[in-house]
Amino acid sequence: MFQPIWKLFKSIKFTYFSLFLIGLSTILLFSFMYGSVKKETYELEEFQISPDTIRSLKTVEDTVKTEQEKERAAHEVGPAYVFSEDIARNRQAIATSLFDFLIEVKNANEPDQTESEVPVKPVKEQVAEMRAKLANLEKEEPSLRLSDDAISSLLAQKTDALLEMQQVLVSVMGEELSKPIRTADLSTVRYEVERKIRLTDSLPASVLQTLTTLSRSLVVETESVNEESTKARIERAKETVEPTRILQGQVIVREGQVIDKEVFRQLELAGVLSNQSSMKPLAGLILFVLFVGAIIYMHFLSWNENRVVKKKALLIVLAVFFLLVIMMKLLSLIEKDFDVLLAFLFPTALAPMLIKLLTNERLALMTTIITAATAGILLQEGYAAIIQMEVALYILFGGIMSLYLLGDNGRRSNILRTSLGVSVSNMMFIAFYLLMTQSSYTLNELVYYMIAAVVSGILSGALTIGLMPFFESAFRLLSDMRLIELSNPNHPLLKKVLTETPGTYHHSVMVANLADAACESIGANGLLARVGSYYHDIGKTFRPGFFIENQHAGQNPHDALPPEKSRDIIIAHAEDGAKLLEKHKMPAEIIDIARQHHGTSTLKYFYFKSKESGEDVKEEDFRYAGPKPQTKEIAIISIADSVEAAVRSMKEPTSEKIAALVRSIVNDKLNDGQFDECDLSMKELKKAEKIICETLNGIFHNRIEYPK
Repeated sequence: MFQPIWKLFKSIKFTYFSLFLIGLSTILLFSFMYGSVKKETYELEEFQISPDTIRSLKTVEDTVKTEQEKERAAHEVGPAYVFSEDIARNRQAIATSLFDFLIEVKNANEPDQTESEVPVKPVKEQVAEMRAKLANLEKEEPSLRLSDDAISSLLAQKTDALLEMQQVLVSVMGEELSKPIRTADLSTVRYEVERKIRLTDSLPASVLQTLTTLSRSLVVETESVNEESTKARIERAKETVEPTRILQGQVIVREGQVIDKEVFRQLELAGVLSNQSSMKPLAGLILFVLFVGAIIYMHFLSWNENRVVKKKALLIVLAVFFLLVIMMKLLSLIEKDFDVLLAFLFPTALAPMLIKLLTNERLALMTTIITAATAGILLQEGYAAIIQMEVALYILFGGIMSLYLLGDNGRRSNILRTSLGVSVSNMMFIAFYLLMTQSSYTLNELVYYMIAAVVSGILSGALTIGLMPFFESAFRLLSDMRLIELSNPNHPLLKKVLTETPGTYHHSVMVANLADAACESIGANGLLARVGSYYHDIGKTFRPGFFIENQHAGQNPHDALPPEKSRDIIIAHAEDGAKLLEKHKMPAEIIDIARQHHGTSTLKYFYFKSKESGEDVKEEDFRYAGPKPQTKEIAIISIADSVEAAVRSMKEPTSEKIAALVRSIVNDKLNDGQFDECDLSMKELKKAEKIICETLNGIFHNRIEYPK
């Protein structure tokens, strides 16, 4: 039923096969991840009741709020003042000039002047003269305008009194105006100036009111606002204001709350309204899946392996990857109902262990990396930024740790040990995560996270063991675990060989030792060669007595048969064995070993025996049907099979005789073209020949003859 599909599978070029399959996978991956990047939007209007608690889909700056904060900060900045010492001196100079004018007018109009013939002016004219002198000052300082009565009262004083008043006023102004005075301080300073004037005993009482009025007018601000400094301070204050942001995941409006104008503006800004759906996340997701597809394609493109193996490996990688993607999707659907991070339950080591056991470590590492990146997106909490980094690193570290711990041993016990090691690694990572978050966790949460780490590791091992047979059966694979199972002596077919053909069983074990050692020396699969050797002669169980290793008491049934009949019996054991293995659904590699281990070699004994009868005999009639060995392992087994039988028949074998015999058998097969269809190089053939000789010397070494 599956034979036509299998033939089609093998015939398609790998480039077309991989491009089609990876392209299909990227589309499928996009459909799985689409829901994780496409956020929910709402159709809302102002003053509507919110149907749900709505959070921001992204982090965005609220420019309106930011500007309001800047204006508030600017209003809080006080003006920058600058103090001027010149103001005190200027006000003192004004006071001095005013009294100098008074003294000048008074001296010019003294009644006892004898040196002048100018008549004394009336008071009214003196006031007018004084007013003229003060015209410019009163124009610049209107507050200093004195009434006519005030001027008259001052002119009525003696010169000494005016000088005393001038000195007191200048002194008080100098003392008070030497301090920083702002507008708010003016009333206080004026009161203090008036108080000091009134407390001065040397001043006439008649002019105290005039002097206090004058002194209060002379008091002005000594600190003025510096516009440039004030503006600079305002700008600095604005610059220190941090932009107001609506954070990703921040609640904008709660369920049942009225959506007022401000809330609606924030909803628009956060992009959660239905008319604001953005294509950016979808474009980013397309780039991500294309990136994943490109990595897989380039990896297989650079892999130097035959196309059938690469096709199988590609199918396995994609099958395992999408199995994990489905698990991630299920976790992401139920995670929203829990307060803890369910992603830590994900089996971190499942992908690397399965891929390594089914293909190789390089593919396992690549799958671990793309699985971790995909999980970071699929398993992110509702409003995480782009990728949930702790989940991605958790899966990445757990997967890499499993590759180191698993090694090359695919036994179930080793898988379980690896899963326990991964559990410890997971616990260490979660401890790192909990410490770095600097948050407080309850005891229940801590217990959950530790249990999750252990469950993740053990689940990885359990699923690996459980899924291995399905993958081996579906993809016709032969893993180390399966080979180890087949090497168990209690296997029904091996028990059949042991009980029905004990000589063949012993021969098979010897061939297995030789083939295993030789294959390991040239980098081939020694375990496959060993297990294949156990089954390579199982066809002899149909007619065990016709094979020399199973004959006893010197009776050989071939002596009574014609060479052609003996030929048919001997040659049939290869095909009979292959059919028996197919019947028991054994792996294809084991079946190929049984069918190909003799290649198209000649049964020389019966060929020459037939020629001795004088008949016209063709050598092709005495050759095995083949095909010739297609792999290194089968080629090595064919050498070990022939060599073991030949050396066992030698009398007194020595290392020189063994080396010569092995070399002869290898050269004979080489000249006969038996290795033409496998990729076994001459260098590897020489190395395998050397190892086989060393192994045979260890088996057939000289022994001491013990006395009777």
